[in-house]
Amino acid sequence: MRIDRDTFREILDSLLRNRSRSLLTGFGVFWGVFMLMLLSGGGNGFRELLEKNFEGFAHNTCIVFPSETTKPYKGFQKGRYWSLNLTDVDRLKNLVPELETVTPLVSLWGRSVSNGDRLFTASVKGVRPDYSNIETPKLVYGRYINWMDIQEDKKVCVIGKKVYKTLFPEGGDPCGKKVVMDGVYYQVVGVDYNEGNMNVNGRADEALTIPMSTMSRTYNFGNQIQLLCFTAKEGIQMADLIPRIRVILARNHYVHPDDEQAMYMINTQVLFGIIDNLFKGINFLVWLIGLGTLLAGAIGVSNIMMVSVKERTTEIGIRRAIGATPNQILWQIIAESIVLTLVAGMMGIVASVLVLAGLELGMTEDGILKATFQVSFGVALLAALLLSVLGSLAGLAPSLRAMAIKPVDAMRDE
Repeated sequence: MRIDRDTFREILDSLLRNRSRSLLTGFGVFWGVFMLMLLSGGGNGFRELLEKNFEGFAHNTCIVFPSETTKPYKGFQKGRYWSLNLTDVDRLKNLVPELETVTPLVSLWGRSVSNGDRLFTASVKGVRPDYSNIETPKLVYGRYINWMDIQEDKKVCVIGKKVYKTLFPEGGDPCGKKVVMDGVYYQVVGVDYNEGNMNVNGRADEALTIPMSTMSRTYNFGNQIQLLCFTAKEGIQMADLIPRIRVILARNHYVHPDDEQAMYMINTQVLFGIIDNLFKGINFLVWLIGLGTLLAGAIGVSNIMMVSVKERTTEIGIRRAIGATPNQILWQIIAESIVLTLVAGMMGIVASVLVLAGLELGMTEDGILKATFQVSFGVALLAALLLSVLGSLAGLAPSLRAMAIKPVDAMRDE
C-alpha cells in the first residue's frame, strides 16, 4: 500500500503534535542503532589491529626447537642436549609429503650493525629463500634472499624498517650500499617493512636477514640449525602431522618419541583458531547487545503508539464516521511507527559513523591508517531494513487497536 500526500501530511502532523513523546521514543531507537553500529565498527577495527600483529606470518606454521631431554633413551641418559641439523630438512621433505615448506633458521641477537656514521643493535637471521613462506616480507626496496645468494655464500642482507630508518635517515633506496657487522661487510639488497609482532627469533623490523650459508660459515654453525619451520599444504591440519614429525626427528637424534619437553613444537594453527573463535564470540555478543537494545527501543515505540492511539480515539472515530476505511487507519498507524523508527535509526547510524571517523583520526600514524573502524555499507543497509521490520511490528498492535474503534464508542468516549 502506498502513502499518498494526505496520509503523509497526517503522519507528520501527528508526530509534530506529539514532539516530546516522539523524541523520547526515538531516543530509544537512536541509542540502540548507535550502540549496534559503534560496537560493530569498533569490533572490526580491533580485529584489524590485532591481525596486524600477525601480519605476514603463515597461519598453518609449526616451529620446532630442541631442548634438554627429560627421559633416557637407547643408552642415553636424560638431561642431554641435542641439536637439529640440515639433514632433518631433507628427511622431513622426503618422509612427510603433506608439508608445503620445510626451512631451517639460525639467528643471533644484539649484533652491532653500522654504515660508518650510525649504529644499530639488531638481531641477525640466517635463512633460506623459502623462509619467506613463514614470515612474508613487505619489501619497499630491492628483493629478498634468493638461491643464488645461498649457493655462492654471498654477503648480502635485507634490513628491517627500524634498521633502515636508523642507518639511512635521509631515506631513498639503500640497495647497493654497504653495512658492516662483526667486521664483515654486507651489501644491502632489500628493505623489509613488515612490522608484525608475531615473529621467529626477533622482529623483522629490527633484523638483519642474511643467507643461511653465509651465516653458518661466518659464525661456525656448521651443519647445525637452531629452529625448523614448516607449513602444511592447503586443506591439511598441522595437528595431524605433528605426531609423525615428532617420531621422525626423535628417531634421527635418539630422543624418546614421547619426550615432548625435549622437542618443543609450536603449532600456530591452534593460536589462530583461538583468535578466530574469540572474534566470532565478540561479533555474536555485539549483535546480541545491539539487537536487544533495538528490540527494547521497538517495544518503547509500540507502547508510545498505543498511548497515542488511546488519546486519538475520538479523532479516529470521526475519521471512521466520515468514510475512512479500517485499512487506511491501519496503514497510517504502522506508517507513523515506521517513519519514527527509521528517522531515529538513521540519526543513530550517522552519529556512529561520525564517532568512528573521529576514532580513525586518532589511529593514523605517518599519514597511514592503522585500522578501519567504520561499518560497511551492507551492515548499515541491514540495520535500515531491520529498523523497517521492527517499526512495522511495533505499530502492528496499536494499529489493530485503532481498527477496532467504532465511531459510536468514540463519540460516547468523548
